[in-house]
Amino acid sequence: MHGEFFLILRKSSNYFAPYRFPHLTRTTMIDKSKVTLKDIAKELGISVSTASRALKAHPDIAKETVRAVKELAEKYQYVPNSLAISFRKKKTFNIGLVVPEIVHHFFSNIISGAIATANQSGYNVMVSQSNDVLQDEKAAVNAMLHSGVDGLLISISNETVLGEHIQELMHAGKPVVQMDKVTDHLKTPQVIVDDFDGAYQAVQHLIQNGYRKIAHFRGRPIVKNANQRYFGYLQALKDAGITPEKDWVKHCVQINEAEGYRFAKELLEGPNPPDAFFCITDLVALGVLRYLKEQKIEVPGEVGLMGFSNWKLAEISSPALSTVDQHGYEIGVRATQMLLDSLAGASISSDAITEIKTNLVIRESSGRKKVQQQTQEALVGNN
Repeated sequence: MHGEFFLILRKSSNYFAPYRFPHLTRTTMIDKSKVTLKDIAKELGISVSTASRALKAHPDIAKETVRAVKELAEKYQYVPNSLAISFRKKKTFNIGLVVPEIVHHFFSNIISGAIATANQSGYNVMVSQSNDVLQDEKAAVNAMLHSGVDGLLISISNETVLGEHIQELMHAGKPVVQMDKVTDHLKTPQVIVDDFDGAYQAVQHLIQNGYRKIAHFRGRPIVKNANQRYFGYLQALKDAGITPEKDWVKHCVQINEAEGYRFAKELLEGPNPPDAFFCITDLVALGVLRYLKEQKIEVPGEVGLMGFSNWKLAEISSPALSTVDQHGYEIGVRATQMLLDSLAGASISSDAITEIKTNLVIRESSGRKKVQQQTQEALVGNN
């Protein structure tokens, strides 16, 4: 009987030794519906545990072995019995993920990073959204608990403060990792961005381009990352010797385009109009931009504008919107890996904080103030 041969590296004590083995020929008859991992392991002359790790492409298993196992699994249409695995290991291999919005560029990036990382370790991700409403978040977390998820990733709603519903899940022995929007009332690991520095850099950029009367449309005071962006705004003004105008700070509740439009109209039609806007999100900034375009106010030149989040819409707006990139995909990856490490038995401090740096994305909307350009041109002409 002629068979095919593969070279794998079988681990033996402290080294990997070469091993050769045949597997069944194409003429061998087998009932595909009854194939088990044990059958695949037996055919290849390896242990069941090695075959299992090879299916997951474990780094300790040689690439040749991984290829051989996967080829045979595909040939026999082998599908792991997830229910049996879950029962044996007392795990569902599902993790929950709750975000304020699914159809949102930043949060969709978080979701993509989380799913990619979880899948690499054999986990599935159950995604739900809170709509930034506390009651919806409670319902989502409760559903996750009763579905038996092994752990939870969450970016809390704008209405969440104490998070008792999340605490219930933790009391059930489920690890939780908070991302982006977090509350310090919950003692869980956090993966956040440096919102303070991102805001500071954004406002400093506007100042360097000649804008001095900078308004800020901020988020709710009970939301930690909104506060950090507000504090970064204030610090940038202070360091530039600019006294902030209380009336130029507006509190967004819905954090949407309509609020940006309404506040821009209110300030620019008032007695002391600002010459630039720094907004809590790109969506709010796009509302400001809509008003400016309707009024035929030159952007940049007369008014400068900065958003926060780096939405795709910011890139294609006219003029293109300057913003702050939060690196959502990386947040998803880091938070999920932290949760997986916890599920694997790693000791992770409940006050562990992973902070990801932001970076400015400079586009047209924050270009130099026109008045300053004219002044500089006059100075050059006089010389």
